[in-house]
Amino acid sequence: MDYNLTISVKASPQHAFDCINDVQGWWTENLTGKSVKLNDEFTVKFGDVHISTQRLVECVPGKKVVWLVTASKLNFIENTGEWTGTRISFEIINNNDKTELRFTHYGLNPNVECYEACSNAWGPYIQQSLKSLINTGEGNPTKKDL
Repeated sequence: MDYNLTISVKASPQHAFDCINDVQGWWTENLTGKSVKLNDEFTVKFGDVHISTQRLVECVPGKKVVWLVTASKLNFIENTGEWTGTRISFEIINNNDKTELRFTHYGLNPNVECYEACSNAWGPYIQQSLKSLINTGEGNPTKKDL
């Protein structure tokens, strides 16, 4: 029931891992903190609509990245802290000449208020921006607030 999707990329598992950790390269340039190694914390901001803080709780080079959302404020729903306590997981599987990336946002399911809006946002970030960053070196993150 948790939101998930899978993409295939033309890159090594380690390159995919490095690109996942380059959050500013594919998700948003509005990031403070670090997103590279175990226990790093970072906060992302999408205007006044979404602010969330993630901590890297699992970080296995070339294999897996898991973020625990430690704080969230989603101003477009009643329960603004709905993401708090959820986990965002990237599993990386070597599949011969391609690498498979399995994305799951544990806790984001059809029973929560932000499911439609959040799943509609995750889709392009993973299937287009992250995939492009891995395959071409160019993602399409939300641009930095001025």
